[in-house]
Amino acid sequence: MKSKLALLGGEKAVQSDPGDIFSWPIITKEIEEAVLEVLRAGKMSDIDVTMKFEKAFAEWLGVKYALGHNTGTAALHSAMFGVGIGKGDEIICPSITYWASCLQVYSLRGTVVFADIDPETLCIDPNDIVKRITPRTKAIMVVHYLGMPADMDAIMKIAEEYDLKVIEDCSHAHGALYKGKMVGTFGDVAGFSLMSGKSLPCGEGGMMTTDDRRIYERAIAFGHYARHNFALTLEDLKAGAGLPWGGYKYRMNQLTSAMGLVQLKYYPKLMAEIDRAMNYFWDLLEGVPGIRAHRPPKGSGTTKGGWYAPHGIYHSEELGGLSIYRFCEAVRAEGAPCVPGCNLPLHLHPLFNTIDVYNEGKPTRIANCPPGVDVRQPPGSLPVSESIQERVFTVPWFKHYRPEIIEEYAYAFRKVAENYQDLLPGDTKRGTAGGWGMTRMIREAGT
Repeated sequence: MKSKLALLGGEKAVQSDPGDIFSWPIITKEIEEAVLEVLRAGKMSDIDVTMKFEKAFAEWLGVKYALGHNTGTAALHSAMFGVGIGKGDEIICPSITYWASCLQVYSLRGTVVFADIDPETLCIDPNDIVKRITPRTKAIMVVHYLGMPADMDAIMKIAEEYDLKVIEDCSHAHGALYKGKMVGTFGDVAGFSLMSGKSLPCGEGGMMTTDDRRIYERAIAFGHYARHNFALTLEDLKAGAGLPWGGYKYRMNQLTSAMGLVQLKYYPKLMAEIDRAMNYFWDLLEGVPGIRAHRPPKGSGTTKGGWYAPHGIYHSEELGGLSIYRFCEAVRAEGAPCVPGCNLPLHLHPLFNTIDVYNEGKPTRIANCPPGVDVRQPPGSLPVSESIQERVFTVPWFKHYRPEIIEEYAYAFRKVAENYQDLLPGDTKRGTAGGWGMTRMIREAGT
């Protein structure tokens, strides 16, 4: 009998036009008018609108200070400088993340030590953090990966015990809650990306947030020289006012600020609809063999915010060893977006092993380490990070709760999983999974 799988000649599971269920960002007349107002006034490089956005962002998050940046990368760079990272210092960061969680540390003459991830949350594993701490460790970079809040209770306990700073990279997790409390409010400082693909999209920008006045003012001194005369109150920082200490110009373009002010007003409502849609999708797949939801337990008070770049967890052993490549190929044939993998493990990239960025005669990763210290981590050193590509896959990122549409996409995944035996005979093709950035993967996934 002919298989019902579309890959083998059957009818596709997804039959309906999805309409705008995947369209993002949602650009409204109000956003257009806010941006045009800045353009018409010629205020793109001023700071008045940005300061309003910062105030609104800080109030929404529930922190004292927010500082707008031109990118999330810049916001995290300023956060590193803000906590005092300098020559020879180490930060601990998960290997599975976007490069901007850690690469800026090179310019501060520090380095990064990578920790492994938890195979279910895909966030940094607190048990592995402890193994990476040395006398040179200055901070933990916590990434709330793919919107999943990390285990902040365990991480904050480690930070307190070892007297370490905590930087939260919330670029995937705007509005996510950990046990009822917003991510970005646990550590010493946090950074957010606001680029157009994120769940809180404002064009291209970033936000650094903190309750610590010194961290806030150090970040201003680092790359926001236009604010020195009125924002710096600490005497040691005021003494260097007038020029940016890092030599950077990190202020936010006010087109981004204008868009951000409007977006923030409606984001809680948009986020709630995304959350409802994504949870409905995964509820439909509860109990399907081989696939698991990458989401917090229900009733835990922990949420994924806007569900940036949603993924699922794959268990090939439950599907007769069916490769993730064949699984995703079959799901795509059913009309649903699905590609294998996530961010590639950073610790294996040449930039963290062999490349001499600043012509110092040795790889930059170890250029500022004490003599005889080599923090590089070879293949095999982070087993979960190195094997995760064949255990995760993208799923549709629904922006609206439309049950009849969502049900078709969920059926595509269920149909493939429940008919996996038909796919085993042709399971000979292998491919590559994952990438250094998520943007390409999201585009390939079609969401």
